[in-house]
Amino acid sequence: MERLTSLSLQGYKSIEKIDNLKLDTINILIGANGSGKSNLISFFKLLNWMTPSPGNLQFFLGRIGGANALLHDGAAITPQISANLTFQTKEGINEYYFRLFHAATDTLIFAEERIRYTPNTSTDARNWISLGAGHREANIILKAEQGDRTARKILSLMKQCVVYQFHNTSETARIKQKWNINDNRFLKEDGANIAPLLLRLRDSNPKYYIRIVETIRQVAPFFADFVLEPVNDTVILQWREKDTDIVFGPHQASDGTLRIMALITLLLQPENELPMVVILDEPELGLHPYAISILAGILQSIATHTQIILATQSMTLIDHFLPNQIIVVDRPRRSSEFRRLNEDKLKDWLEEYSIAELWEKNVIGGKPAQ
Repeated sequence: MERLTSLSLQGYKSIEKIDNLKLDTINILIGANGSGKSNLISFFKLLNWMTPSPGNLQFFLGRIGGANALLHDGAAITPQISANLTFQTKEGINEYYFRLFHAATDTLIFAEERIRYTPNTSTDARNWISLGAGHREANIILKAEQGDRTARKILSLMKQCVVYQFHNTSETARIKQKWNINDNRFLKEDGANIAPLLLRLRDSNPKYYIRIVETIRQVAPFFADFVLEPVNDTVILQWREKDTDIVFGPHQASDGTLRIMALITLLLQPENELPMVVILDEPELGLHPYAISILAGILQSIATHTQIILATQSMTLIDHFLPNQIIVVDRPRRSSEFRRLNEDKLKDWLEEYSIAELWEKNVIGGKPAQ
């Protein structure tokens, strides 16, 4: 399975330095509020904005209020961000490195950008290929468009690291609006096109549609089925409940119901449609403990097909995972620190306590908020 095997990151928000953080198939980030879990997740959002063609880095910076908001303790303290991502594929190792420097008008420009591919047959790492400096958008996009195989592969891998967050369930949330039925290939990061995607699965891949519906029923026993009726090439999320013929719409759903519908649809879509890396920030928000347990089971089951990076505050959720799948995030001073748990070192503790209990007692660090 293709996956992201390690990440180095410097100068990003509360992350002064992460040096070669090893990433496994399942990576559960735990820690107190403000420790830096969500900051690591947001780094992948930055990548999601950097990698479309054309690149949208400058638009993203304007949207968040400028580059200063991304730099560790501000540009006066940390004038640059650097990152190195390492991907393992069946053929070899692909690496992408970039360094962004603070510039006038509170923006970022590339001070350095390079790529490298080392095949499995090679005993030594190949030389880096420089993509230049001084540009405002990622040159890997241009290099890929010019046909460079390494650039195309790395760009494809980065686009497959997708951050999903279904927190916005306000009246104007996109998940509550009508959506074009043809925009149905991949679920958007906020679940906006859930109705077209479910419609496609119902009509062309009913096995997966039925699996999604049946799993939602486990969490919400009142749920009967979705009502997906296109009108003028658009469709909106609607459903029926058991023992009534009333059709309910997204504005009548609780926040938790909408979120679990989106989560289950994302995670139980056909395996070949899942992104390479599914990245979630506190997916348990608004969910009942039983729903959280269902979510944990799904995450474990799909980990053979996709890599999971997930930040959570839920003690219920982490008890479903092994110690070596958990990364503790602490922030003893101004900088976040990331540390994967060692099951052998916790062996004696685990004979009497669960991971959640050890977290609550602050034995493993990352003390949860009281």
